Amino acid sequence: MKLSFIDPGRLRTELRLMAVVAVADGMGGRTEDWVEVASLFAHVEPQRADSRFGAGQTLESVSHRITLRHRADVASGMRFARDGRFFDIRTVHDPDETGRYLVCLANEVQS
Repeated sequence: MKLSFIDPGRLRTELRLMAVVAVADGMGGRTEDWVEVASLFAHVEPQRADSRFGAGQTLESVSHRITLRHRADVASGMRFARDGRFFDIRTVHDPDETGRYLVCLANEVQS
């Protein structure tokens, strides 16, 4: 997708942006939980799929390129969610440094 001439109509996949938070477990410890930060629209493109065998099991991974309108609150370590699917954000960058869009490289994970 050429970002300098992106058709805003391509940003039509609704995603939930989620962040991990620490929650007290009532016994002096903490657990981690995911909370929704925002609902947004993006263009999701599968990039690569791998299947490897290791430790007696098949390990599959799928990476995606997710393009959305620029937001200051998106960072690596967060995730996108859609219909029971989760995409852990690895990198976030402004591809043409205009402040119009962000491109996130993400791995689809099982949750």
